[in-house]
Amino acid sequence: MPRAVDAVAVLVAMPGARIGLARAVRGCWPRGVLCYSTAAGGPAVSSPLDGKSREKILTLQSMNPQVRAVEYAVRGPIVLRAGEIESELQRGVVKPFCEVIKANIGDAHAMGQQPITFLRQVIALCTYPELMDDPSFPLDAKLRASKILQSCGGQSLGSYSSSQGVSCIRENVAQYIMQRDGGIPADPDNIYLTTGASDGIASILKILVSGEEKSRTGIMIPIPQYPLYSAAISELDAIQVNYYLDEENCWALDVNELRRALYQARDYCNPKVLCIINPGNPTGQVQSRHCIEEVIHFAWEEGLFLLADEVYQDNVYSDNCKFHSFKKVLYEMGPEYFTNVELASFHSTSKGYMGECGYRGGYMEVVNLHRDIAAQLVKMLSVRLCPPVSGQAAMDVVVNPPKPEEESYNRFIREKETVLSNLAYKAKLTEEIFNQIPGIKCNPLQGAMYAFPRIFIPDKAIQRAKELRMAPDMFYCMQLLEETGICVVPGSGFGQKEGTYHFRMTILPAVEKLKTLLQKVKEFHIKFLDEYS
Repeated sequence: MPRAVDAVAVLVAMPGARIGLARAVRGCWPRGVLCYSTAAGGPAVSSPLDGKSREKILTLQSMNPQVRAVEYAVRGPIVLRAGEIESELQRGVVKPFCEVIKANIGDAHAMGQQPITFLRQVIALCTYPELMDDPSFPLDAKLRASKILQSCGGQSLGSYSSSQGVSCIRENVAQYIMQRDGGIPADPDNIYLTTGASDGIASILKILVSGEEKSRTGIMIPIPQYPLYSAAISELDAIQVNYYLDEENCWALDVNELRRALYQARDYCNPKVLCIINPGNPTGQVQSRHCIEEVIHFAWEEGLFLLADEVYQDNVYSDNCKFHSFKKVLYEMGPEYFTNVELASFHSTSKGYMGECGYRGGYMEVVNLHRDIAAQLVKMLSVRLCPPVSGQAAMDVVVNPPKPEEESYNRFIREKETVLSNLAYKAKLTEEIFNQIPGIKCNPLQGAMYAFPRIFIPDKAIQRAKELRMAPDMFYCMQLLEETGICVVPGSGFGQKEGTYHFRMTILPAVEKLKTLLQKVKEFHIKFLDEYS
């Protein structure tokens, strides 16, 4: 009897191909057949079931169970319903609102933020080099585009790059990190350009996961967390190890909580990865230098691989907060740490002041990686050939912006500071208005681009949610969407302490739209409390 294991038979269309299939199934039960013809224009191998109906090969029962288990709240049921409501509005269905405001995701340009001119100029020149002759494009943009194109095969953005990324862009990333961190060296060979930060995070997690049963890899993630982490862990069939941020202390990270989570997890898995999001998503806190030192010491002491998600490093709004990179603090703690602790840190074009989500540009820097593992990482990345070269070019502009002596500098600085100052204003506005609403509590938005307010849901509403087989905050957010057109994400999609309820919303909408959104939330929440109290 053939073993009932998953397999795909790959056959070459040639005499005896069906015999080959028969031989193939002796050791397994193939789920699919990839057919290639050796004769030019010849037909692929036909199936004995041609013209007959049969059951689907791929069903919810037969699909990869790890993929089926993946959940991604940021684009979950609430967002699907928001799309349906938009369609209903377009068909003329009467609603108590005229538009859906999608505050569920940090997509800056979709919310009306204008692109940074210099970045778009460089990308345009790279994409269509004939524009080099156009006098309306500044010289510094042309020089950057020329350098990028010279490092591309055939001097074209349409060619593949090396799997690790275009060499001159990796060099600029290393230079950027060195300047950001006050002269601490960065090696271009430790830089990997990625398809957004998400791609880099997933790649590192993939190479870290191993083991079975109690030796399965445990990955420590903050709760609340960005659902990329729980989704990737589920897909890789690793073990999620939760450590809780302290909401009563402005979502602070407590090393004692890390220790509790680690020691408990060792009873059922092998925790070897510690993920940090700084500034926080969805919580918006900015970690102090002292906290980062404690985390690094903890990772060194307990033998953990550190992942530092730093995509919001430009988004710091509170006067008493400052971004400190894990790389910088690691090196300043001395050789005992910076020669031993393995650290991967991530950045992206999608956040900051750029908001270029669609270009899918990003990088990761990995330090203290064993040379043999670095070769394995490059091998794994080579399977997907390379990240989008246009996204790599966008990343280059982020790390190599105009300099004070260049002609684009003044406009660039003006646009950058306008975006960041607007975000700082909106962060303060959101916090203040939420804290004026009975039954809502919002910690200071120190950084990033989201609010994660706590909402107090009456028992009657919790009971109603149970009847509908919904999480209470999902019920709340769905009601908010149906009655106001505002799309936010329930806190249960990010994780939260049992018995507490939250939602995440972005602060990206234009100021007037944000004020409208907050006023609608206020009116809805008061009505919700009255209805279910």
